[in-house]
Amino acid sequence: MAKITKEAALEYHQSGRPGKIEVKPTKPYRTQTDLSLAYSPGVAYPCLEIQSNPDDVYKYTDKGNLVAVISNGTAVLGLGDIGAMSGKPVMEGKGLLFKIYGGIDVFDIEVDEKDPEKFCEAVERIAPTFGGINLEDIKAPECFYIEERLKRTLDIPVMHDDQHGTAIISAAGLKNALEVAGKDIAEVKIVVNGAGAAAISCTKLYCALGARRENIVMIDSKGVITSDREKLTEQKKLFATDRRDIHTLEDAIKGADVFVGLSKGNVLTQDMVRSMAPTPIVFALANPVPEISYEDAMESRPDVLMATGRSDYPNQINNVIGFPYIFRGALDVHARAINEEMKMAAVLAIANLAKEAVPDVVNDVYHVNDLTFGPKYFIPKPVDPRLITEVSAAVAKAAMDSGVARSPISDWDAYKKGLMQLLGQETKLTRKLHDTARMHPQRVVFAEGGHPTMMKAAVQAKQEGICEPILLGNPDRLNRLAQRLKLDLSDINIIDMRADQEQGRRATFAKHLAEKRQRQGYTFQEAYDKMYERNYFGMMMVEQGEADAFITGLYTKYSNTIKVAKEVIGIRDEYGTFGTMHILNTKKGTFYIADTLINRHPDKPTLVDIARLSAHTVRFFNEVPRIAMISYSNFGTDEAGSPVNVHNAVAEMQERYPDLAIDGEMQVNFALNKQLRDDKYPFTRLKGLDVNTLVFPNMSSANGSYKLLQALDSDAEIIGPIQMGLKKPIHFTDFECSVRDVVNITAVAVLDAYVEKLKERVNTGGMF
Repeated sequence: MAKITKEAALEYHQSGRPGKIEVKPTKPYRTQTDLSLAYSPGVAYPCLEIQSNPDDVYKYTDKGNLVAVISNGTAVLGLGDIGAMSGKPVMEGKGLLFKIYGGIDVFDIEVDEKDPEKFCEAVERIAPTFGGINLEDIKAPECFYIEERLKRTLDIPVMHDDQHGTAIISAAGLKNALEVAGKDIAEVKIVVNGAGAAAISCTKLYCALGARRENIVMIDSKGVITSDREKLTEQKKLFATDRRDIHTLEDAIKGADVFVGLSKGNVLTQDMVRSMAPTPIVFALANPVPEISYEDAMESRPDVLMATGRSDYPNQINNVIGFPYIFRGALDVHARAINEEMKMAAVLAIANLAKEAVPDVVNDVYHVNDLTFGPKYFIPKPVDPRLITEVSAAVAKAAMDSGVARSPISDWDAYKKGLMQLLGQETKLTRKLHDTARMHPQRVVFAEGGHPTMMKAAVQAKQEGICEPILLGNPDRLNRLAQRLKLDLSDINIIDMRADQEQGRRATFAKHLAEKRQRQGYTFQEAYDKMYERNYFGMMMVEQGEADAFITGLYTKYSNTIKVAKEVIGIRDEYGTFGTMHILNTKKGTFYIADTLINRHPDKPTLVDIARLSAHTVRFFNEVPRIAMISYSNFGTDEAGSPVNVHNAVAEMQERYPDLAIDGEMQVNFALNKQLRDDKYPFTRLKGLDVNTLVFPNMSSANGSYKLLQALDSDAEIIGPIQMGLKKPIHFTDFECSVRDVVNITAVAVLDAYVEKLKERVNTGGMF
């Protein structure tokens, strides 16, 4: 983990716009009508509706997605009582985490009040604004009273995350660690070092899981908490022991099965760990310096199961695994509270998730391939994209079952899909692609079977039911790679195109290719030699009907792949060229961009073909094409160079396809701004329409444009490149593609192959 310096942290917070969060409008506001709807007089109507039915506040405002992060700054991180204003950077940071992990809007509120009564009164007065209250960095014991009172007086979820967030995550971790160790929670001896808000809440939740209080020893700054000690708080009395033979941590730890540290760094020694029971569980959660370092713990006991609060060691107990998703589930059913049933549901969902196969995105972030349930992985990683669906759904269901939900959920599949779309894990388009592909799986050849990304994508596509993958490569080498990547290739067909047993297939393929290309100078021997190359061999499998689709490009240069595709597969008879398209899913909509990879400097006939192919492809995705052909000039203002080609291509397209919404040449700002275009050029075929397809004058502008948009919008999803115009489903990737990108292309290839089969059956073609 990179060392964080004071200078770097201050620069991070002050550079550009100071702070870490902002408020953005979610409705149109550019016209007078927009403003009249947003404020006076239009705003009066929802106000009156809410007055008539208070629950309509969730319908007409952001209350249902708005959480207050509230603190008085009396227990800020490891800094202590630094005051409300000084704690504001932490509260903004919490708001940032709520947004990026749960899609939840946050107002951070710093209340300059230490009196618990007055603090509660302030929160109660502002509570109507919010769908939930996250209490943060409030010292014990006041935090216990504040949370309990607000839970009684408010009808929205209230949670003190310092208590319950740590409790929920550590309880999930403890449940799984005990399973790995083969121990029963009802029998283990637990030592809790620390007696603050987090320690009390953690221990309560361990008891809810089945731990017995007589097996728990809690230690504070004065030593072991015993029942004969005077002036114990009500919270500490819960875990005071009757034992009189132990006084210190060293005494208590002997023979213990579990150590949970919520105190300060370097208080647990190697000798103490050695004195614990076999396969000890050590949760050293003080941060940034744990009670014992990971290295010292592992050196003292190789059998220790270790968790810390740090991201640079295995099994991080991190509150971000819980609070965004707990509030997400609570908000989505308009819950009146976060109760014990909802907390336990979160514990079980988090614990169960660690036992599932780890998504590739998680392995990539941590640069590992061996995250499987066991000693080094018994708690999910904070970046696991499944947390939002599994934990939020579990919490929402528990809210419904326990009777605190105002708005129940009936379609859980739709709910989970909506959550994934909320955070950009997938869009409606990609979900539809995958769902449809699963209904019609096809045989797909993955050319570069020995590339880790390609192999992972093939296995994932197989697991999702999208296709029946075929990997090209040496079986021994592929199986060794799969073993390193922890992948199962047992049900995946591997073809070694260079093996002796493939001699007959190579000869058949070569004979067909030589006959097909004999007028271009091909001989059988030349064609046979080419069958040792993965692109020739794999494409011939599709050409000969031994596979339905082919994917390549992670290793191969496009120029070579294009050449092979033209030779083996060929361009559709009705076109003079083929091209590629990238789909961009953005917050402003879905855009289809062509031609991004194939035609460097297209002339007018080529641009016409690209426009026709684009229209066909957009219809393939069940959308009506509305095409703007792009240039640096508008409608004939430049009479030389590429604008002329574009201008003439538009004229031909409009003549041949009078019902197609296409126009140009035009600058990209006019293409994407309907009002600007309609005001300036009211004569266009695109009047009143939102453009969804952009055809560029050359490959440089198309390729540069989609990559620029991708770089500027980190939330944009890119699907592509998508092949347009070849006779068979041959699709390309590039070296930048992630596993998810390749799986998306696989889904497109499967649908492409399925549609081709349908066409063959009915012997009909598309409009273009």
